[in-house]
Amino acid sequence: MIKFRTTLMSGLIGLFVLTGCGGGEDGATAGGGEVSEAAPVKKVKLQMASAFPSSLPILGVGGVEWTEKVDRLSGGTLEIKFFEPNALVPGLEAIPAASKGSVEMAWASSGYYAGINNVFSMFTTLPFGPNATEFLAWYYYGDGSKFADELYGAQNIKYIPCHMIPPEASGWFKKEINTLDDLKGLKMRFFGLGAKVMEKLGVSTQLLAGGEIFQALQLGTIDATEFAMPSIDEGIGLFQVAKHYYFPGWHQPASFNGAFINIDVWNNLSKQHQAVIEVSCGDNIRDGLALGDFSQPAAIARMVEKGVKVHYWKPEFLEAFKTAWDEVAAEEMAVNPDFKRVYENYMTFREEFSIWRDNGYIR
Repeated sequence: MIKFRTTLMSGLIGLFVLTGCGGGEDGATAGGGEVSEAAPVKKVKLQMASAFPSSLPILGVGGVEWTEKVDRLSGGTLEIKFFEPNALVPGLEAIPAASKGSVEMAWASSGYYAGINNVFSMFTTLPFGPNATEFLAWYYYGDGSKFADELYGAQNIKYIPCHMIPPEASGWFKKEINTLDDLKGLKMRFFGLGAKVMEKLGVSTQLLAGGEIFQALQLGTIDATEFAMPSIDEGIGLFQVAKHYYFPGWHQPASFNGAFINIDVWNNLSKQHQAVIEVSCGDNIRDGLALGDFSQPAAIARMVEKGVKVHYWKPEFLEAFKTAWDEVAAEEMAVNPDFKRVYENYMTFREEFSIWRDNGYIR
């Protein structure tokens, strides 16, 4: 905790120096009657491959707005250029490309790196896991960031959580789901560890980038899909081809997205520019959560007017999802030491946190 706060304070002090605050009009520092000029900051330009198109509400727009914050905070000395999916690399290849150094950085979700190691899904979300504030507590004041630094560092990446959204929806279906048997045989786009849960229930899952989902659902390549929250799902038109919309998003109760920076690129940045990135990402997390909750009521209302039927999973479905998730977690721990370390650490934190969660929040 002390280390985190010290690092943040150092970053803020660096920002004052970088933007010319704390001294005279020219950023000078006064002391003992002497005035010294701060060293000029070298301008840096970075290219960022995005997994989300800039037109995508919240997720893509949030990435573009973040680059603008970086520009303002750095006084124009750090420029991050946002590249659409497929402009440099396919969206789902953005993080691997940053790891290899073929792009300098990526704007994506950690779960898109699960093909390398399923433990990376945990730095986006966990089925039946924490809400936003509990997730932030574990990541920043528990051991989450320590694990992320270790595991991503081994992949030549500096991972910085840079965006966060509230709960997602559970999925879009062309037909109403009345029994667990109705899930069997469905072809469904599904993200992260939740996909393994759905497979336990007989669903055939695949991971598609956001820009590919509408066409796949329209053409029948998939029968159902989950993607994000209502305002984002509305933005890619899923309500036009499926009318049954299910909640709650048990598989993503809160989700981090982030900046994935090639480790050599990160290490070569000045302390001030590193601080600009870290502080602006913290502000972006605040904005993602606030806008995320604000945008959903109107989006749901608009889609209901267009014929969408909103469903809340019956208790037997949620029980089946939870049972399947417990099986998936146990299986992952048995074969993946990294997953076991991180998941057990998180579960210990969650058990200790429960005295506050159960007493501090209205149930």
